[in-house]
This record gives sequence, structure tokens and C-alpha cells, in this order.
Amino acid sequence: MNCEELLRQYSSYPGVWDEMCDTGQIRNHYQLVSEAVKQVDVATLQQKDRIASELFMSQGITFTVYSDNAGIERIFPFDILPRIITGREWDIVEKGIQQRLKALNMFLKDVYNEQQILKDKVVPANLIASCPNYTREVFGIKVPYDIYVHISGIDLIRGADGIFYVLEDNLRTPSGVSYMLENREVTKRIFPEMLASNKVRMVNNYPLLLHDILMQLAPQQISNPTAVLLTPGIYNSAYYEHTFLARQMGVPLVEGRDLVVDNHKVYMKTTYGLQQVHVIYRRVDDDFLDPLVFKPNSALGVPGLVSAYRKGNVAIVNAMGNGVADDKAVYAFVPAMIKYYLNEEPILPNVPTYELTNLEAKEHVFANIGNMVIKRTNESGGYGMLMGNKASEQEIDDFKQAIEKDPRSFIAQPIIKLSTVPCFINNKFEARHVDLRPYALCGPQGIKIVPGGLTRVALKEGSLVVNSSQGGGSKDTWIVD
Repeated sequence: MNCEELLRQYSSYPGVWDEMCDTGQIRNHYQLVSEAVKQVDVATLQQKDRIASELFMSQGITFTVYSDNAGIERIFPFDILPRIITGREWDIVEKGIQQRLKALNMFLKDVYNEQQILKDKVVPANLIASCPNYTREVFGIKVPYDIYVHISGIDLIRGADGIFYVLEDNLRTPSGVSYMLENREVTKRIFPEMLASNKVRMVNNYPLLLHDILMQLAPQQISNPTAVLLTPGIYNSAYYEHTFLARQMGVPLVEGRDLVVDNHKVYMKTTYGLQQVHVIYRRVDDDFLDPLVFKPNSALGVPGLVSAYRKGNVAIVNAMGNGVADDKAVYAFVPAMIKYYLNEEPILPNVPTYELTNLEAKEHVFANIGNMVIKRTNESGGYGMLMGNKASEQEIDDFKQAIEKDPRSFIAQPIIKLSTVPCFINNKFEARHVDLRPYALCGPQGIKIVPGGLTRVALKEGSLVVNSSQGGGSKDTWIVD
């Protein structure tokens, strides 16, 4: 069967923004791809699908599912049909993310120094005081160029109105960028002509941009600074990405035991003796970074690292303590931060968010819980979440009790029907919900955003949960002019 018939049979969910079709008509920016797909038969697409899976497997592109006993290494599911976003739409996304990151960097500087935003009661002081990721140990540390968030993955969703909303800010150790880069490499292999004819913007300079920023952050004006990537080790779920990025940037991949602090300076053990390290791109969480300051039993960190950081002898990417800014309860105040620090209206809106320490908000959420998603403020990966429309009476009761006990640890948002895109599933084109994680790099010379990002797909029919740990997959994301 040819794919023209499959395209005719494609239908999206009612009341949802479909990114390819508008009332049965294929949107302009999908025209070239749909024409190219019509020229091939289903057997050819099946073969391309197989080749993609084999490429992922042979390259070892996997992630880890800790909750699964059946063998934890999984190939990352990849859908071969690209997701396409127009250059005009992308310009708005880019400006919105740049604006948001400027404000979040200013907030982090403020909250670890003068705390003016708390004194002016724009953000409630008790919200920060009760945040488990507010790291008092780094209060007053001057960070290079006042940049706290060097690497971010801002999660965006598209509502039924076609508008992009910010779902959450990932400002600590955001992952997934290696999948964005590998998705593009696989697409080059299976659809080379289609990629060229659509004039898709490049993403493969990300490691180069990141390496440049690491070099610019070195504390002394030295001609050849040393940067390393600090990994928790082979059992971490994102270890593939750590090795991939270190290799692409040409920097050493180290574990805590490879580093030592002497006289407030960090050194790497090498076969030639100790070599000073000036910049650490760390993929280890705050709590484990320095056993003298945080968890004393951590074997992943480096004793004395915080003292070297405080003295300005080493730059740490991302800065310690960023978790206070991506707490889901603090997220609700980001539009207020943008107005406070930049005196601008937010370009990208937040999803409406109910802070459950507020009694009125809590009553409203309890009364409408069937239309709400409840999230723990400091969980990620789709864990600690209740989808009100899919939950049993028992699950709802359990969540209500947990909220009554500790309202600060939860927020609620209305369930938003994420936009859909076509996926090649079961030899048919089927609509599936997606989100988007663009990656932004902040350095001394401004904020650069790679055109595209990681599109995550909820592969289960009707599901809104896109996380890989919950059975989601990904797609190549094309920005076309």
C-alpha cells in the first residue's frame, strides 16, 4: 500500500491542535514532507523504521528505567516522521525563552544575595524558606558573570489554541540533548533528500557552543583552561549522554574520585600527575557534590569543592542552588519575576498554576479535581503525579490526604490537551501528543538557543505523559523557514 492512502486516513483527536492538519487540510509547512511521504510505500517506511532502531541500538543510545525489573537498559523509542515548526513560530519561542532565562538568572542572583524580590513581597519569603532546593550553603557566592543557568531545557507545550506555553523550567542538570543530536543524525541517514529540500536549520553545533561557553567561564585569564564533565558514573540513567557530550566537546569525562581539592583549587589526577581544573560541567546533583558540605556519605562528589567554588578558583556549570528556581511552586511566580526585573510582559505564558498553600485555590482544585493534574513540586520524570481524569477514587483520596498534610509540596494545573503530530505506528499514521524541550545556552556573550530541541512523544494512544521513563519516545524537530 502507498502512503498517500495512509495520509488520507490520518485523523487527529477532536478539540486538539494538530500540527500537520487543520480541518483535514495539510498545513503549508508540512506540504513538502507530505508530498515526499506520498511517493513511498509502507514497506519502505517500515524499512526506514527498522534502520533507525538498528542505528540507535548499534550506537548504544539507551536510557535507564529504575522501576523496571526486566532489565533496565532500554533503546530510546524514535518516531521517524519529523515534527515541523515554522521559523516565524520559532522566533517567538526563542525570544520568550531568552526573556525568561534573563529573569530567572536575575532571580537566582537576588535570592542568594540581597533578596530584594522577597523584601518587596513579589515572591513570598516563606515559599523560598520552605523550598528543599534552596541551598543556604552557597549564599553570597559570586558566580562568574552573574550567570547561574548556563544550560537549560525549558519544557513547552502547545494548547488547543495553538499557543506555546511553558510547562516547566529545568535549570539544574537538564538531560536529553544527546537524543536531539542523535535524532538528527538518524534522520540524515533515512531521509537525506527530505532534510535538504526543506532547508531545515542546523542543530549539530550545540557541543561547539557549549564548549565555547565552558572556556569563557574559566576564572583566570589563562590561554588554555581545562574543563571536565563530572558524571555520577555508569549507573546513572543519562550516562550515555555524559559520554556523548564529553566526546563531542573533547573534554575529559571524570568521576568524583578523579578530582581532588588542594589549597582551594581543583585538580584532576592524570598519568602525568595533578592537572588544575578551571571549569566543571557537572551532571551530579547538589546534594552529592561535596561531602564536607552536603551529604557526608556521598562518594560521587569532591571533598572541598564548595570552598574552591567560593574562592572563585573553579566555575561550576550549572551553578549550585538552581533548584530553587525550577521548584514547581516557584514556577507560578516567573511571570511576576519578568515584570519585576525586566519591566516586560511575558512573551511565553505559563500554564495556569494553583499553589495549594492558598486555601481558596485548594478548595477550587478539590472541587474540580477531575480536570486537574496534581504534581509534586520537586519530582520530575512524570513521577509523583495525578491525572485527575484517569485516577481512581482511591488515588484521588490518597492525594487529597497528602495535600492536606503538606500543601507546600504540591501544585495543580488544569489538564491541557497537548498538541498532536503524526507518528508511524503499527504501519499507520496516528496522532500522538507531544511536548518540546528546546535547549538554551547562557554565556558571557548572551543566550543562544539551538533551533529545534527534543520533541517527546506520548506513544500510548490518548496519553498525555511524554516522559521516556513512562513509555514516551522522541522525534526529530525541524525548524523550517
